[in-house]
Amino acid sequence: MTINNKLSADGKQLVISIDERFDFSLHQQFRDSYNSLTTQELTYILDLSQTEYMDSSALGMILLLKDHVQLHAGHLIISKPSDTVRKILEIAQFQRLMTIE
Repeated sequence: MTINNKLSADGKQLVISIDERFDFSLHQQFRDSYNSLTTQELTYILDLSQTEYMDSSALGMILLLKDHVQLHAGHLIISKPSDTVRKILEIAQFQRLMTIE
């Protein structure tokens, strides 16, 4: 289970990618992937294309990321969730809170 993050060359976009499982064991690593960034109006892209499992703690971590993004007037996009993860996000009605592409 790995989290990778990459800031774009222009500094306007941060992509956070999560492999395979997104659960509580990634709590600190996930927070560290964005917490030091205080850039205003940054677009955060949470790439869940490789994520096959996500539990309720992952939903909570996404909400904490959303709070961080809003604090810094940014925008959060959940990108390419797998079918399984998309169903979880839909059940939790995350499409009402953020963009899911």
